[in-house]
Amino acid sequence: MAGFKRKVFYVGGFDPRGVRFYHALAVEQIARFAALTGRPAAVSTRRTISDHRTDWSIEDSSVGTTTDYSFLRWDDLVRDAWIRNPFTLAVRAWRAYSANLRHLDFATGKRLGKGPLVTLFYPPVLTLAFPILLALVIFAIAAIWLPATIALIVGLLLGIAIASPLLTRWHAPWLLRFFVFNSEFVSEVAQPRLEARLDAFADEIIASFAEDWDEILLLTHSNGSILAVPLMNRLLDRCADTLPPNFALVTMGHCIPLVACRRDATRFHDQLRRLANVDLRWVDIGSPPDGAAYFGVDPMAIVAPHTRPRLDLLSPRFHLFYDPATYHSGYANKYEIHFDYLRMGDRVSPLDFPSLMTASRPIDASIAAFREIA
Repeated sequence: MAGFKRKVFYVGGFDPRGVRFYHALAVEQIARFAALTGRPAAVSTRRTISDHRTDWSIEDSSVGTTTDYSFLRWDDLVRDAWIRNPFTLAVRAWRAYSANLRHLDFATGKRLGKGPLVTLFYPPVLTLAFPILLALVIFAIAAIWLPATIALIVGLLLGIAIASPLLTRWHAPWLLRFFVFNSEFVSEVAQPRLEARLDAFADEIIASFAEDWDEILLLTHSNGSILAVPLMNRLLDRCADTLPPNFALVTMGHCIPLVACRRDATRFHDQLRRLANVDLRWVDIGSPPDGAAYFGVDPMAIVAPHTRPRLDLLSPRFHLFYDPATYHSGYANKYEIHFDYLRMGDRVSPLDFPSLMTASRPIDASIAAFREIA
């Protein structure tokens, strides 16, 4: 049996959890896939290639597939950008949201999807309103027995104390940091460490173009899809705008309009226009219930009336592959829905993460198989 050799470069989202978490997730999901299918799919141990790259292999000997998986690390930059001081977070969030109110094209953003706009603005509203509401309730009760000043202090302290763990559970502080990072990504002229990291990523990917792979995928998730825009421009610089035919960009849960809908993101707009004018295979997988992603949105169309890339905008249709009891539905599961792209359901889908990594066929064939059953 002729083997199928796949190379995957993965760029994750704004997540301080590093390679250990994502390797463990891959091991868990490939094991689930093996248990459901009876195929001997497995994940190797991690191999540190450099300070910004860790590799592992995903193999399925039953179909002769080997996927060499390179986790391109920027989690150290996320941890450096992870604002820990609540006062500093409040100040920088205020600046970020002030900039969004000044520069965000709300008409375009609303047309592309209301869900991400709600996700954009609920963290500051919730972070302010929920502690205040709790404080007022506690104050009203405490004022029955205590002087008003003391009751107010008790209300404020208890309101903050009760609200803080709940806000963390609802991921409001995480989202605030995420939006601060991307607002500063738009407005800052340069972030030298991030720029250097993207240069290094591009060098790693370009080196694979000269190697013997049946398929090369740049796979991004969430905020990694925003970084994919300047990263793809670097690849085009290095290969004179001609990508190899076995290369494809795969975005999962992309949130590119979060930056592209900012009127002041002129550099990012130019990068998107360049992508719109090259022959590029781009597959986007986005779930409609994912409030942090733009389902079915061509981000290049925001700035370019005509786009050349062969773009597929696909819903993974998770509801078809999960049992009702385990399907991540409803508001309480919005965070989990955003990570379902890296998991598999209770039944095998040609587009779930383990299936894409173990398939003995290119991604276009997996998409064709998905459309036949979904």
